[in-house]
Amino acid sequence: MARTIPEFTAIKKTGRKISMLTAYDFPTARLVDEAGIDAILVGDSLGMVVQGKANTLPVTLEEMIYHTEIVARASRNALVIADLPFPGGHDSWVGTLRDCTQLMKRTNCHGVKMETSFQQEEMIARMVEAGIPILAHIGLLPQKIQTFGKYSMQRVRDELMRDALAVQKAGAFGVVMECVDHEIAREISLELEIPTIGIGSGPYCDGQILVLQDILGLSGRTPKHAKQYANLHSLILGACEAYRKDVEEGNFPEK
Repeated sequence: MARTIPEFTAIKKTGRKISMLTAYDFPTARLVDEAGIDAILVGDSLGMVVQGKANTLPVTLEEMIYHTEIVARASRNALVIADLPFPGGHDSWVGTLRDCTQLMKRTNCHGVKMETSFQQEEMIARMVEAGIPILAHIGLLPQKIQTFGKYSMQRVRDELMRDALAVQKAGAFGVVMECVDHEIAREISLELEIPTIGIGSGPYCDGQILVLQDILGLSGRTPKHAKQYANLHSLILGACEAYRKDVEEGNFPEK
């Protein structure tokens, strides 16, 4: 039976760290779920990981719905969270509610992740009031990469704490902190009642999330904040080369 939002948030009180991974298709989502991962994020990172684009900005709502529905169908136990694509959360609250509703109704996901700051406090509160669980995202915001200029560590303590407290007050059930200085991430994690999920933010968050392709060695390179747990690049490449050789030499198929 799938985990619920209250069960997910309650993990923080047990002291156990929360595990999250991304997934974008049925077979990998099924494997992630079978591994006992607490939550699967269908990230707009699919723009880079699946589509080969330079950043996440071109990803559409329809693409997020397509991939999230597939992942939710594969998952039996993990919480499934859908990313709200650019410029999610910056439309009118009516427009944002419409987009979040489409994600929830058409995919059977459990909640929506929004890149946020204190400025989205009212927006989050309206979504939560409508029955849409929101996982907030602070720190480095990939959807604002054109404003940030580069993917860099976030170290302005007061602004980060302000954002974290605002999204908690608004009713977010958790907060992803991306590329936040690890000491600031620790302070925020101790301050908040809701769980913090880190990516590139050090070991003191209540949980961690990574891109699945990064831990499997399929991204071409391993980011500084990630850890490669397998080298599927070499395995898949070797299998494809062996197949090609068998076909070229007439060894496959056999009679």
